[in-house]
Amino acid sequence: MRAYRRLISVAWVYWPLLLAATIGMVIEALAAGVFASLMEPMVNETIVARNNDLRLSLPLAIIALFIVRGAATFTTDYGMARVGRAVVRDLRAALMEKYLRMPSTRYDAEPVPAMVSRLSYDTEQLAHASTHSLKILITDTLTIAVLFAVMVYQSYRVTAAVIVIVPLIGLIVGRVSRRYRRINQGIQDGVADMTATAEQALAGHQEVKIYDAQDAEARRYAGLIERNMRLNVKVESTRATSSAVVQLLAAIALAMILYYAGREAVKGRMDPGQFVAIMTAMMAMLPSIKRLTNVQSSIQRGVAAAQRLFGLLDAPEETDDGRVALVRARGELRFENLSIRYHGAEDVALRNIDFLARPGTVTAIVGRSGSGKTTLVRAIPRFYEPDSGRITLDGVPLGDYRLRDLRRQIALVGQRAVLFDDTVAANIAYGAMAGAERAAIEAAADQAHASEFIRHLPAGFDTRIGENGALLSGGQRQRLALARAFLKDAPILILDEATAALDSESEQLVQDALNHLIPHRTTLVIAHRLATVEHADQVLVLDRGALVECGRHSELLAQGGLYAHLYRLQFREQEFG
Repeated sequence: MRAYRRLISVAWVYWPLLLAATIGMVIEALAAGVFASLMEPMVNETIVARNNDLRLSLPLAIIALFIVRGAATFTTDYGMARVGRAVVRDLRAALMEKYLRMPSTRYDAEPVPAMVSRLSYDTEQLAHASTHSLKILITDTLTIAVLFAVMVYQSYRVTAAVIVIVPLIGLIVGRVSRRYRRINQGIQDGVADMTATAEQALAGHQEVKIYDAQDAEARRYAGLIERNMRLNVKVESTRATSSAVVQLLAAIALAMILYYAGREAVKGRMDPGQFVAIMTAMMAMLPSIKRLTNVQSSIQRGVAAAQRLFGLLDAPEETDDGRVALVRARGELRFENLSIRYHGAEDVALRNIDFLARPGTVTAIVGRSGSGKTTLVRAIPRFYEPDSGRITLDGVPLGDYRLRDLRRQIALVGQRAVLFDDTVAANIAYGAMAGAERAAIEAAADQAHASEFIRHLPAGFDTRIGENGALLSGGQRQRLALARAFLKDAPILILDEATAALDSESEQLVQDALNHLIPHRTTLVIAHRLATVEHADQVLVLDRGALVECGRHSELLAQGGLYAHLYRLQFREQEFG
């Protein structure tokens, strides 16, 4: 219950609403007890004694009682709903902020759809548990306590006969709660897997179709939903079994009350009003007992969700303990014996990398697939932290800079432009550049050769471009990404195969824009097409995470090593392609 205690501490921010809702729950429970107690004078005075004075006043009292109870119920439901949705809003905001501050290794370990499932499904389970289920837990527990007190007041002898049933019901509820928690953890893991599988198959629907994988993907998803169904059936079977057992125990308790009440009546120690009051309290108690048993599934689902969410909120963030402020760097990057190993991997991704990238120069990085090219450039903005060695910028280790200041020195253009479902202007002036003037945005678009196609869009720079720029072509998306880099005007530019996925015409437009963007910056270029690195100031050749060659294009060709081999292979492919 530690997760629930922490959840309550989060909800305590809204204590006035919680207090009002709690008062409403207490009134609801007391109203149930008062109603049962009114049965004694109703029977003894109006039916047995035929007292006309109470024939009108008692029914009116019952009406007034239920008016008060209705107001209390509204207060409880409204207060708990407001608190529950506010807590979920706060947790979603905190979780989203946490995800955005987690290290990149977290994204390597957990699929994005699973993260989305945490933000949506888990928080909804928590919302239900912290409103409807919590209300049932508190209100029905109080109601049972009040009704039990009424029974004791009416006849402690009869009530004592059924006390033995209470521990049995508590034991069943406890066992059921533990089983629910185990099953619900599996259900929530399964929902995350289902979401990830569906999103991957649907996002890659063209590959699925071209490789005739529809049946395989359908079977994979069917297996996950089958497991989800089995777990949910386990929940329902557990709920049904526990509910039946609890109701049987309640029926035994009711039978014992009838037996001992009859015995007490024979002995003259119980009148008809007391008997009806006890029976009314017992009958009113049965629905509360049933709800308390059934609600355990929802509560344990919420507890499992809370454990996962709070576990994520407690996860470590990116290390940001640098104290050196940085306005604009000169751009001298030095890699000193840098080694990086992915979490859980046996082999290193980079091994003992040493080189210097001077301000205003272009460093090309080439190598076979998986040689560590992307890992190398992603270490500059500290997406990956070194296991040994270091990188310095203008002579200062990267870790000594404030992380936000460091990343302001870097513009990144990848093979796949990352765009958002917003306007063209908002995608160019993204993040910290959101306050840029329209003239500056348009100038950046001009430099990226993007203005021409932007002017033909329905609303120009104010046109929404869809999720990840779905309404644009690949070349148009890439030019918007370049316009963003032009607007940022950072001293360090990273190009991660920025033209690899483009057709010849789009590649030429992007390359022309790059020729204007690269000068006067420290540029690192990951290039698949080796012809694009011929004019680089230096070429780094990586192989299995190691820097095996370094020099200018002509020098490396003359050496006849790996670079020359890759160049000849690519030239031959182009010649015969």
